[in-house]
Amino acid sequence: MSIKIAIIRDEPVFGERACETISKEFETEMFEVESPKGIFIDDIEISPSLIEKLAKFDLIITYIKQADMTLELIEQLHEKVSWIIVGVWRGEGFKKQLLKYKNVSVPDAMCELEGNKGNSVFKEFTEKFGKPDIKINCQGERIAEIDVIRGSPCGATDFMAKDMIGKEATDIDITAKKAGLRIQHYPCRGHKLRLFADEESHKQIASQLHHDAVKKALNENKKEK
Repeated sequence: MSIKIAIIRDEPVFGERACETISKEFETEMFEVESPKGIFIDDIEISPSLIEKLAKFDLIITYIKQADMTLELIEQLHEKVSWIIVGVWRGEGFKKQLLKYKNVSVPDAMCELEGNKGNSVFKEFTEKFGKPDIKINCQGERIAEIDVIRGSPCGATDFMAKDMIGKEATDIDITAKKAGLRIQHYPCRGHKLRLFADEESHKQIASQLHHDAVKKALNENKKEK
């Protein structure tokens, strides 16, 4: 199966790296939409031609900050596409509204995505993108190769993997900690996607997820040796 993915945003700062990273594995296209100003607006209009274009995709990733625009888009598309991932959302109440649609994911961070939820499109996507999963090959005391099985859609996992090649790995805990700290140097925008969220907390979430992936991979490599 080869899925088609649409990324839709209402601000140019969002989605660029995700589009670049995801397009290496799947056919991906970026769409721009102009949201009305303000947090909540009574009347939302979305071009029928845009809905028609988006309906031809299998999976939609939204980076729309305007809450009512997000809701309206999902209302019009949830029966036309296989799955929708909401990358920008505000507050637990809004999250509950979004989750009433059975084919919608509302992750706290895009690098937390995992599981197939009984949907073949979502399964195929999360086999490549979401919660980091890597395989490490060590030669002697150093990391010789890292295979990114599943990585963050923003490219942070690839960034970390390239940086770790050649690094010493005699102490698994220290190496995993260094890998996690390296993620904090990647310009993560997770705090901007979760509106009003704390920047450091999102960096720590991403850092911990990658720390755990490296520690698991190093332990598996040790067992194989």
